[in-house]
Amino acid sequence: MNSYILSLDQGTTSSRAVLFHHHGRKLYSSQYEFPQRFPQTGWVEHQPEEILATELQAVRDCIAWLEANGGTVSEIASIGITNQRETTILWNKHTGKPVYPAIVWQCRRTADFCKQLEEQNLNEFFRQKTGLLIDPYFSATKIRWILDYVPDARKQAENGELLFGTVDSWLIWNLTGRKVHVTDYSNASRTMLFNIHTLEWDKDILELLNIPSCILPEVRNSSGDFGRTEASLFGTEIPISGCAGDQQAALFGQKCFRKGDIKNTYGTGGFLLMNTGNTPIQSRHGLLTTIAWGIDKQITYALEGSVFISGAVVKWLRDELGIIRTAEETAGIAQSIPDNGGVYFVPAFVGLGTPYWNSKARGLICGLTRGAGKAHIIRAALEAIAYQTADVIKAMEQDTGKLGLIKADGGASQNDFLMQFQADILDRNIIRPENTESTASGAAFLAGLGSGMWQNQEEISQLSENFREFHSSMDSGQREILLNGWNTAINRSL
Repeated sequence: MNSYILSLDQGTTSSRAVLFHHHGRKLYSSQYEFPQRFPQTGWVEHQPEEILATELQAVRDCIAWLEANGGTVSEIASIGITNQRETTILWNKHTGKPVYPAIVWQCRRTADFCKQLEEQNLNEFFRQKTGLLIDPYFSATKIRWILDYVPDARKQAENGELLFGTVDSWLIWNLTGRKVHVTDYSNASRTMLFNIHTLEWDKDILELLNIPSCILPEVRNSSGDFGRTEASLFGTEIPISGCAGDQQAALFGQKCFRKGDIKNTYGTGGFLLMNTGNTPIQSRHGLLTTIAWGIDKQITYALEGSVFISGAVVKWLRDELGIIRTAEETAGIAQSIPDNGGVYFVPAFVGLGTPYWNSKARGLICGLTRGAGKAHIIRAALEAIAYQTADVIKAMEQDTGKLGLIKADGGASQNDFLMQFQADILDRNIIRPENTESTASGAAFLAGLGSGMWQNQEEISQLSENFREFHSSMDSGQREILLNGWNTAINRSL
């Protein structure tokens, strides 16, 4: 029996591979960070070759562990892929070389072009078709930028020599020996080019943005056939049977299969998703309508709130300010002082997402006094993650009514101080599973469905797991004071 599923979890700051047993239990994982490049203010880039190389090394580590523990690579039933979304890569299909670095989802270089589109009153045009707002966040204007500003790129594209993909497409194309150029419904829905109602690349948008359709990947179900890995990579061919953008994969990994189920991922960014079933709901309060997944040609939709900088603020404290050594120590430092001392931190390093959608907003720390120290800044940074989530929750409640239980996942959700403060500031319970790697789990579940390891979502729901629940313990007066302080800081950032 093929007993294992391998998840490739390609994120914004690192590439990971996670090996799962057919009972759904994580067995082993490997992770490699790769460089972040900031060539200009507000610009963020990755090298696609580094993404691929680190992901391949993580996979080989998992296979080596499996073989060292008596297993074989032939026992891996399939691979599931999940990825940082919206990040844009264009490469030459003959040479395999990218024509430009990957433009990351956080990058704001197309803000002026997006403003021009808004001034043409096109926001409703895009929202009706794609469920998205006009914003540099999404892939469409990044593609347009590369075609306009990279020498010879447009000519190559129009001659059919270039391929576009989000990171999933780039990985699959390389893993399959440059044979398969595909994406799934969830990733396609994040490009601002895909019509989430007709389930096709939208010809009107492509014409408006002057993007040749020949560069686009084929769109497939999130669970199914994505080709097989080249045998030379891992010693044998392995089917690729699942693919989804990281946030949709986390929703699936948290087993949010029912309409109304909610998860919040505390990763590099923060993303709150609600399963809305087979009906796309259009938000009136800055949320995005997106495809959660497609299985057997049945589409499940979601409402999404997007926070651009969540756990990344902790990495900033470590790498740029140098006031912490590890992310793990922040909880203890935050708890070493009784409160934030009036200090608020708005991490709008690349603008603000839901519900503000302001690409010009910038980060700030305010409320500093002579008595403020690094502990206050660290605590304010963690609190900011929770405040931004509270803003998204408020918008979602305005659209859908009172929300129920929220399932948390992602790296920063392992911080107990943050989870308790989140429960306090929301005045509701937060559930955190023992395995917070829901993104990788979701990719594994989709791949397992695609390969026949599990027959349906009900069977996946029966897989057991442990949870911890955080309960609100803050009085309403204190909550109101803190939220008022946050709103003042947000207004200054805006």
